[in-house]
Amino acid sequence: MTRTMTGLLAALALVALTAAPAAAQDTSMSFFISSAGSGNGANLGGLAGADAHCQMLGAAAGAGNRTWQAYLSTDGPNGVNARDRIGSGPWYNAAGVMIAASVDALHNQETANINLEAGLDQNGNRINGEGMPNRHDILTGSDASGMVIAGQTCGNWTSSGEGTAMLGHYDRLARGTPGSPWNEAHASRSCSQEDLVATGGAGLIYCFAVD
Repeated sequence: MTRTMTGLLAALALVALTAAPAAAQDTSMSFFISSAGSGNGANLGGLAGADAHCQMLGAAAGAGNRTWQAYLSTDGPNGVNARDRIGSGPWYNAAGVMIAASVDALHNQETANINLEAGLDQNGNRINGEGMPNRHDILTGSDASGMVIAGQTCGNWTSSGEGTAMLGHYDRLARGTPGSPWNEAHASRSCSQEDLVATGGAGLIYCFAVD
C-alpha cells in the first residue's frame, strides 16, 4: 500500500471517529391544551383570535419561539379543516411525552396519545377530567378525522350565544366509560360560556406547534 493511500485511510478513520452524533429528536413542547378559554364562550375572535390565544399561552410558558395554531375547523366558502392547520408532527406535550407521530396517527383514536395522563396544559398541569370538577370538553368543530362538521363551529368561532360547537373529550371518558373521541364527543348546548361550563367544559382549545 502506498504512503498516500495509507494517509488517506487514516484521515477517513479520523473523520469517522470525530463525526458529530446524529441529532436527537426534539421533544420540546409542541402540543398543549389551553389552560383557559377566551372567557367569552366559543367566541374566540375567529381562527386568528384562537391562534393568537395559543401563541400567547405558549409564549408565557417559554415556547414563544414556535408558531402555535388552534385545532379548530371552520365551515363555509373559506372553511378549513383542523387537521390541515397543525403541521405534520411529531408532537410532544410539556412533559416530553409524544402525543402523535403524524397527522394520520393523531387521527387514529387508538394511537393518539391524548388522554387524562398526557393531555397537559402549557405549564405541564393536568386539565380537570370527568368528575374533578369536569373541564374535559374541548372545542374542535371537527369530526374524528379532523374534518369540519358544518354548523358546529359557533359561527366560525365568533359566537358567544346562539349556535353549537362540536366538542371533544380530551380524557376519552363519557359518563365514566372509556372510548370517547378526543375531538368528536358531542355538540355543545350553545356557544355561551355558561352552557360550555354546564356541560363539562370551559371553552378550552387544543394548540399545536406547526414548526
